[in-house]
Amino acid sequence: MPLPTMPTKPAQLLDPSEFAPVTALPKARTATQGKKPVPALERVALLETGDAEPAPATRARATTTRARAKDVPAVPVAPPVAAPVSVLKPATAPSRRARKDNGPSKLFVLDTNVLMHDPSSLFRFEEHDIYLPMMTLEELDNHKKGMSEVARNARTVSRTLDALVANTDGALDEGLLLAKLGNRDAQGKLFFQTRLNDIKLPEGLPQGKADNQILGVVSALKEQQPGRQVVLVSKDINMRIKARALGLPAEDYFNDQVLEDKDLLYSGVMALPGDFWTKHGKGVESWQDPKSGAMFYRLTGPLVPSFLVNQFVYLEPSDGSLPLYAQVKEINGKTALLQTLKDFTHNKNNVWSVTARNREQNFALNLLMNPEVDFVTLLGQAGTGKTLLALASGLEQVLDQKLYNEIIVTRATVPVGEDIGFLPGTEEEKMQPWMGAFDDNLEVLQKSDDSAGDWGRAATQELIRSRIKVKSMNFMRGRTFVNKFVIIDEAQNLTPKQMKTLVTRAGPGTKIVCLGNIAQIDTPYLTEGSSGLTYVVDRFKGWSHSGHVTLARGERSRLADHAADVL
Repeated sequence: MPLPTMPTKPAQLLDPSEFAPVTALPKARTATQGKKPVPALERVALLETGDAEPAPATRARATTTRARAKDVPAVPVAPPVAAPVSVLKPATAPSRRARKDNGPSKLFVLDTNVLMHDPSSLFRFEEHDIYLPMMTLEELDNHKKGMSEVARNARTVSRTLDALVANTDGALDEGLLLAKLGNRDAQGKLFFQTRLNDIKLPEGLPQGKADNQILGVVSALKEQQPGRQVVLVSKDINMRIKARALGLPAEDYFNDQVLEDKDLLYSGVMALPGDFWTKHGKGVESWQDPKSGAMFYRLTGPLVPSFLVNQFVYLEPSDGSLPLYAQVKEINGKTALLQTLKDFTHNKNNVWSVTARNREQNFALNLLMNPEVDFVTLLGQAGTGKTLLALASGLEQVLDQKLYNEIIVTRATVPVGEDIGFLPGTEEEKMQPWMGAFDDNLEVLQKSDDSAGDWGRAATQELIRSRIKVKSMNFMRGRTFVNKFVIIDEAQNLTPKQMKTLVTRAGPGTKIVCLGNIAQIDTPYLTEGSSGLTYVVDRFKGWSHSGHVTLARGERSRLADHAADVL
């Protein structure tokens, strides 16, 4: 790939230490390493007095603190002694965000689908209180049987509730502290519906429906506690509409959403401004790797703080000068190290006879063919080449380079339409109807070698089939994949918990590739913001052994491109 011309210092004039990655911690972190933890007694004193430095722990000071902290919950501390501060034990609880003094806390009434969607939702409401109607417990009991994810979540919630009500001596009316199980983020209480005869449903609602019973509970709580805001939390859109029609506040459950707008999702690619070298070319250092031929640039400038490791940057000047396509390899404070890319658009660098057709595909192949990158996520609409690039990279590294033993393919078995029922055969035969996309791409890859003849193509097809294993996600728990190239298709239909289960199956020498389109989610109650694919893209960005690219341009056919735009 042509390289940009720019002023530089010759590589032989650089000190070898400048090539080594900088391992020093940032200044902000090292500045706090020498500080001693503040004891619990002095922390209370600081909370009340607002002093910049803690005063000595004298008896008079302790008396003043107790007198001025009557309205603060009691904190168990040791009696004040005239001893050095270092002998006091530091508080075990980390500092938490102070509760906002905006009146009484809210009371959130949880619908059953919230608990079955996120079993940890009980602890996600910070200082606010939780209320569980009796009908919610009934629905949890009805959904606890089975091997589905919903049934597992229902059983998890039941075990959590059992641990909370244990050793309470029947004092449920006063509420149960949610921090009892060690989750200090939850500062509120849990209340159960203990009175069943004073709930009146709004007129016109059928009595026997569970959703209406919960709406009746919300209405009764609103009347009983007029000075407090009572809010219904539900994943059911129709139930929220009914609640608002009855004048009851209702909200969706947002705590599991990584982002609210899909346009804010990390794309893995950044376009550099035209004056990039003007602002970042001063003091730049460059050298060339003799093995790969790649150029390295160590530079500083205003854009460096916005870079992420393994992010792709490109500069395509409008004046016709040479473009720059590079990847961020290191970030050390205000300095970034860029490495130019291998040009997979050229036929000599083809991957299993496949070449990149656009800029983003070239970025994706640089990630897929890099053995130092263990986790790759590719997003894009239909026809952008996600599956073809992943399969071609897997075959190249399994059959030719022998970096991995085999390819394992799996996907979420969520139907677009009606379920077709039970399927006969083995695990792989049951998964075949879901693997049509891989079969189509395998046909393209197998026909790429025209000189092999019919016998050669047949032998190649058998060899490929012997190195590709199709596995069901239902049997992944407890497994460990060693030296495998794992492809997870349709990953947008996975929950964050399912995604964690799959990614943690990776053993030594394993590479995992996640493919998906967050605009085509078929799983109920899963949105673009709460999808497991969105979750891992956001959590893994900036890690030196992972990378992400959003493919923007379709390459399937002109018909598919036009249909994706107008339909």
